[in-house]
Amino acid sequence: MEFILASGSPRRRQLLEQIGITDFTVRPTDADETLPAGMAPGPAVELLSRRKGEAARALAGPEPLILAADTVVALDGAILGKPRSREEAVSMLTALSGRTHQVYTGVTLLRGESVLTEHEVTAVTFRPLTAAEIDAYVQSGEPMDKAGSYGIQGLGALLAERLEGDYFNVMGLPLCRLGRMLARFGLDLMAAAGEGTP
Repeated sequence: MEFILASGSPRRRQLLEQIGITDFTVRPTDADETLPAGMAPGPAVELLSRRKGEAARALAGPEPLILAADTVVALDGAILGKPRSREEAVSMLTALSGRTHQVYTGVTLLRGESVLTEHEVTAVTFRPLTAAEIDAYVQSGEPMDKAGSYGIQGLGALLAERLEGDYFNVMGLPLCRLGRMLARFGLDLMAAAGEGTP
C-alpha cells in the first residue's frame, strides 16, 4: 500500500527507515496549529496530529496509509513551543535547567475512514546548566526550530541526564507505540522483518 508521512521532519523520516519503512512519500501539511486556551499537552498533540493527518488525506485521497505526528515539550503542564527568538530560547532552557519535563508526541494513522490517534509521553531530566552553557547552546543555532528549545539527537544530548520512557518519542516519533498502531492497520513490521531474513 502507498504510505505517506505527513511531516517534513528529517528525524521522522530517519526513524521510519530505521524500522524498515523505506518506501514512503513525504507530504508536509500546513494544518492549523492553534490550540484552545489551557488545553492539556496529551489531548493537544492528539488534536494537532489528527489535523495534520486529515489535511494530508484531503490532498492524497482515501487509499494511502497516512502517518502524522506532533511533538511538544511541557513543563509543569504548560506547553513550550518552538522559540521565536534567541531570548525566548534562553528563557526556556533556563526554566528546564535542573528539572524534569515531559515530551508528548501525538501519532495519527489514517486510511480511508479509519483513523487511530494516540499519544506517548517521556520524562526528561536536565542537569543544572550554567548561563554560559545555555548561551553557547543557543549560539549553536540548534534550539531555534525545536520544541522546548533543544534536540535530544544533537548537542541537546549533553543537557539531558535521565530519560524515563521512549527515547525515540523525544526525537519526535514513539517507535514502539507506532509499531503496535501499524499492526492494527495490517502492517506487522516484525513479521515483515522476519520474512526478509534468510
